[in-house]
Amino acid sequence: MKKIQLKVDGMTCSACSSGLEKYLLKQTGIFSASVNLILGMVTIECDDLSIAQLQKYISQAGFSSPGEYSYTDDSKVYKVEKRNLFIFGILLILLMYVSMGHMLSLPEVFSYTEYPVFYGLILLVISFLFLIYGLDILKSGFLNLIHRMPNMDTLVLFSVFFSFSYSIYGFIQICFGNTLFLHELYFESVTMVIYFVKLGRFIENISKNKSTSAICNLVTITPKKAVMKKGDDLVSVTLDEIREDDVLVCRPQEKFAVDGEVVQGESYADEAFITGESVPVLKKKGSTVLAGSMNYDGVVEYKAKRIGKESMVSSIVSMVVESLGKKNKIEKVADKISSYFVPFIFIVAVVAFVIKLLLGFGFAFSFHTFVTVLVIACPCALGLAVPLVISVSYGLCAKKGIVVKSGDVLEEMRRVDRVVFDKTGTLTYGKLQVYQVFSYHDSSYSILRVVGSLESFSTHPIASAFSKENLLSVSDFSDVPGMGIKGVIDSEHYYVGNKKLLKELGISDFHEKDYKKLVSAGCSILYLVKEKEVVGLLGVRDTVRPDMKNIISHLEKLGITTVMLTGDNLDTARIIAKELGISEIHADVLPKDKASIIQGFVAAGNKVVMVGDGVNDAVALVGADVGISISDGTDVASDASDVILMNHNLSNLLDFIDISRKSNHIIKENLFWAFFYNVCMIPVAAGLLEPFGIVLNPMLASIFMTISSLTVVFNSLRLRWMVK
Repeated sequence: MKKIQLKVDGMTCSACSSGLEKYLLKQTGIFSASVNLILGMVTIECDDLSIAQLQKYISQAGFSSPGEYSYTDDSKVYKVEKRNLFIFGILLILLMYVSMGHMLSLPEVFSYTEYPVFYGLILLVISFLFLIYGLDILKSGFLNLIHRMPNMDTLVLFSVFFSFSYSIYGFIQICFGNTLFLHELYFESVTMVIYFVKLGRFIENISKNKSTSAICNLVTITPKKAVMKKGDDLVSVTLDEIREDDVLVCRPQEKFAVDGEVVQGESYADEAFITGESVPVLKKKGSTVLAGSMNYDGVVEYKAKRIGKESMVSSIVSMVVESLGKKNKIEKVADKISSYFVPFIFIVAVVAFVIKLLLGFGFAFSFHTFVTVLVIACPCALGLAVPLVISVSYGLCAKKGIVVKSGDVLEEMRRVDRVVFDKTGTLTYGKLQVYQVFSYHDSSYSILRVVGSLESFSTHPIASAFSKENLLSVSDFSDVPGMGIKGVIDSEHYYVGNKKLLKELGISDFHEKDYKKLVSAGCSILYLVKEKEVVGLLGVRDTVRPDMKNIISHLEKLGITTVMLTGDNLDTARIIAKELGISEIHADVLPKDKASIIQGFVAAGNKVVMVGDGVNDAVALVGADVGISISDGTDVASDASDVILMNHNLSNLLDFIDISRKSNHIIKENLFWAFFYNVCMIPVAAGLLEPFGIVLNPMLASIFMTISSLTVVFNSLRLRWMVK
């Protein structure tokens, strides 16, 4: 079985997307099909079906597919659409000008009383041009109708077909001298419906493009060309010409073309577009560089490692697009309702037409009501209510360095009431660092330099806490088993070790107060002894991330309980928990037991988020309602979590909760307005308020229908300004 993502053109509402899904699932060899209306994409899992065969199925369903899905520049398409809207806008004004000639004192040649046939002919020709302009809508509506998947285009097809057909009949009657039909021509309705549907969709498409702009920026941020080093020459090449291990050159203010490893040079790079980290990162020999990141100030040579679809940017885009293709629960409900919406509207229109006839309103007025009901109904608003908000949300997440891999995560995240953190590597840096230095004779810098020089010869884990740069020359180095290390620097004997080392050397400890302070902070203690005198006391520990205390505090203010899971002993865990303000601790926990604790929380009715490093915590991440892992910005493809926070930036956890809650609020607003509009306007169109003098015509109905869709679109885009 293979997974293919294809671009789909011609979808206008959720009835289109759900109809296409149903049609594809009927075909032999297709196991699943998920359509994303906003991206214009379908994700298909199938046997060995070719892309050409899948394109054929899509065409049979009434749509078209230009091929595999990818982000493209739609600026040329928009220019053509803008030009067409301008031209047909002028034609629409001309038609309205002619049709209202009796009110505007137009030249006699346009008088419908003096020259009725010419008058009708002008309206017929202009409306026929609009039929050609809206042929894509009419074709889509017809094909979806014969496939028993009626959509918004089907409603437009019915209204336009019946209006135009009845107007043609009226024009023929006029040609035979029956001028009473001059008042029963609906050519204006045909043009208005098509024009405002086109205008609304043009604005919708621009808005939908804005909703995914952050994802588009990820795609387009990679340069199209690179500079390759061939011997002593530098050659400009396209990305397609680059192969793994080719050496490329990136000069100041240029972007790295592919993911790679620095082999020469040093510079700072801006990786904010992918990690959310605004501070430039130093790149030197051995450092990893990411495609699309900006080189600030130095010339860097780097070896190509991950090219094209294998790059970090492509991996993130693929995961986000795939998750956008998975519909969440609310979206499925909205699609279900939309699938019944179009047939329901057609039934309402027919019933209203029949009732008007039976009440003696006459065919023309009854037909007028029939068309108005078809035009005013707006399944587009229902179809856009959920997916457009989700697309905006995913774009905001991508901009902040939050990679969402699962479709239901946004919905689950808003209800979270318990966040469980792994300690090592999540709450802390996951590696030993110097916590505090007490200097008794030499400066702190001198003490760190001496200890670092001695520890550079040691294999003990504590040695990793010290810098390996600017070291002093050490001779006669040796271990003092169980106590520390020793060596000679500048002809002076130095020792680094624990309390036992002092006892072994016969040195009294006069620094008990400082020692206890470091112990209470959970540090491992190192004494630096010069000859027979203690010159420094150092505390080494796994340091807490500086922003974690504020993050924990903010979560607690949101009513979310915070929990620490760690394999460390309880004493160490309590020190860290107290420092951060975490309310619940589970210490001495093996990796396999973490999942059991998570399952216990879930079974108790909690909505649980697990935050871990994505390696030892894989089982626990999968067991939580939402699994969130942190990444160093170099590898995201093999992670077991639902969400990845790039660059270890856990403040994005708060951003993600905020985006989730606000997006859910806007989804509810969208659904309310979509239902409220249809519930209110369909009865008005059917004539229930005619006794009060309120009557709608197809032209006004088309305007109201467009406004309804745009209300949902603009309300969805409001999320971009609500989230800081």
